Amino acid sequence: MSVLSGKKILLGVSGGIAAYKTASLVRLFIKAGAHVQVIMTPASKDFVTPLTLSTLSKNPVYSTFFNQDEEDEKWNNHVELGLWADLMIVAPATANTLSKMANGSCDNLLIATYLSAKCPVYFAPAMDLDMYKHPSTIASFTSLEQFGNIIIPAESGELASGLSGEGRMAEPENIIAFLEADLESKLPLKGKKILITAGPTYEAIDPVRFVGNHSSGKMGFDIAHSAANLGASVILVSGPTHCVANHSLIQLVKVISAQEMYDVCHQYYADMDVVVAAAAVADYKPKNVAEQKIKKSDDQFVIELEKTKDILFSLGAAKKQQFLIGFALETENEIENAKAKIQKKNLDLIVLNSLQDEGAGFQKTTNKVTFINKDFTIEPMELKSKEAVADDILNKVIAHFYE
Repeated sequence: MSVLSGKKILLGVSGGIAAYKTASLVRLFIKAGAHVQVIMTPASKDFVTPLTLSTLSKNPVYSTFFNQDEEDEKWNNHVELGLWADLMIVAPATANTLSKMANGSCDNLLIATYLSAKCPVYFAPAMDLDMYKHPSTIASFTSLEQFGNIIIPAESGELASGLSGEGRMAEPENIIAFLEADLESKLPLKGKKILITAGPTYEAIDPVRFVGNHSSGKMGFDIAHSAANLGASVILVSGPTHCVANHSLIQLVKVISAQEMYDVCHQYYADMDVVVAAAAVADYKPKNVAEQKIKKSDDQFVIELEKTKDILFSLGAAKKQQFLIGFALETENEIENAKAKIQKKNLDLIVLNSLQDEGAGFQKTTNKVTFINKDFTIEPMELKSKEAVADDILNKVIAHFYE
């Protein structure tokens, strides 16, 4: 999955022949899973039609401060557009538009929106080679980079003038690659390795029956996706679940039993920076597993159980550099039990769930948690989606490394 997936991208198109390439650029953004809003300068409409970019972006295209063809002359709010975006890219960025950006010459909607934007801004210059090398253009580049804007360097090749040289706007595929590489390099968990457990474990009674629980695995999978979106390389060890891991940075390892999960966790543990034990691992398993299906006969059937290996305890005992996070699902004496678990299992942080809280627990799309760290600092959270809870957990990880 591209790092651009889910990103809100504001594309500013200025009036150069390279504007025709923005049709392909918008299509690639959409293919990457981004949401795209296009703003065009009036001159750019001579090179590519608003209808083309609107169709491809699935959004209306803005060009003026208000829509003259509508009876109420609706104002196009440049401030809202600037605040909406996760990132803004001006492509093509002509010498004229670059100069206006550098000097704050606000005479069209694109420049007004640029001046209102709070997000990272990228620009892809496009002009003839003499214009590209002109001192005034270089001064614009310098000013914009001093403002914190990021240049996507022009490429060399045949230009509209018939000359060949530097000044050609980067090809759409190369713009996408540049943005992905730049965004990935700035992700806070780039280079970190995170092991996450998820889902239930099934402990066999016979070839067709098992002891298990109601865990859906969603919380662990949401944590994995949040970690991957922040740049981490994720090993996701999951028991049986219908959840799907669809991110290139997630390596899914499927297991069934507690013993299998134990073995896989210890296989990868030494190289991990962070471990989040979100799985609902069975505490007990049948002592003897029948080789054949047990036939229904007597009115009562007794299964002798024995303890499974405590995965989290074993990880805590072997902990070196790892930041170790556990989960606690409690029904009574929640805080006291969670504190005891932190000490017993050598945890850095515990995520406490209480089945007393409505909206928390298994088979839910929401969760209500309380964070307790190894110093016993207690931080109760409000009811949130499991995706939002996953983000909160990863914020704790980020804080561990950078605060």
